[in-house]
Amino acid sequence: MYRLLMVLSFTLVTASTAVPQTSKFGFQPLTNEVSIYQNYSDDGGNSGQTLQVIAINSFKILTDFMIEFTADFNRKLTSGYDSDYYIEIGIVKPVFKRISLNVQRIYGTFVCREINQVGFRFSF
Repeated sequence: MYRLLMVLSFTLVTASTAVPQTSKFGFQPLTNEVSIYQNYSDDGGNSGQTLQVIAINSFKILTDFMIEFTADFNRKLTSGYDSDYYIEIGIVKPVFKRISLNVQRIYGTFVCREINQVGFRFSF
């Protein structure tokens, strides 16, 4: 499962190529990043490694949306686990000036079960 999620993350980031904009359909990458971290505790001890994937892309299917994908894949970070992960997948729909409707799903070993979130976002 861990490897499948990593492959999915890389696919989402690398598949983000610009599609020519049309009046009704389009796609534009906004942020697509992959970061690798070495984690340290306050006393300088090794706290494992993290692979972080962030993909935020705008698309248009008759109206504008954003799809957001954020994932942390950790190795030897959480006590008792060799690896763990946390993933958020969401769709954001601008509704008025700086206010958007946000619907997202959370997966991971940090949560006891999948979580659905629905809310509003204020961008400043």
